[in-house]
Amino acid sequence: MKIYGVTGWKNAGKTGLMERLVAEMVARGLRVSTVKHAHHSFDVDHPGRDSYRHRQAGAGEVLLASRNRVALMRELRGAGEPRLDDLLAMLAPCDLVLIEGYKRDRHPKVEAFRAETGNALIAPGDPTIRAVASDVALDLDRPVFDLNDTSAIAEFILAEVGL
Repeated sequence: MKIYGVTGWKNAGKTGLMERLVAEMVARGLRVSTVKHAHHSFDVDHPGRDSYRHRQAGAGEVLLASRNRVALMRELRGAGEPRLDDLLAMLAPCDLVLIEGYKRDRHPKVEAFRAETGNALIAPGDPTIRAVASDVALDLDRPVFDLNDTSAIAEFILAEVGL
């Protein structure tokens, strides 16, 4: 299983780029999975639903299954946040896992960058960022792609991972 990341500051265009890359790569016949880091509490369940009630009652894990999808919810209950490697080990086999966020982890990444956010580039201080996808021209020591040139960014990533 190959992995590649999309990182950047808030509102830099990471999620849109991830969405376009997944669609592009799936259209090319690849099996793609994703991992998304959240810096806040989130819930994929809704109050009043049976699975929510199971978790609220204290279940450590709730597996929700139908003929369309399976969702496993694991309550950490004060345990530390799982490491990226542990999360990747939970995924079914696929050709490529695209990882959104996890900027401090050491896997190769493309940085999404929008000038309007006013944030500095991460790339100059991080050798794991192999390219930047930007909405403005940049002079860097690594490839810079137009943020909306999904095909070129996909080609770069696939070449990097050997797919």
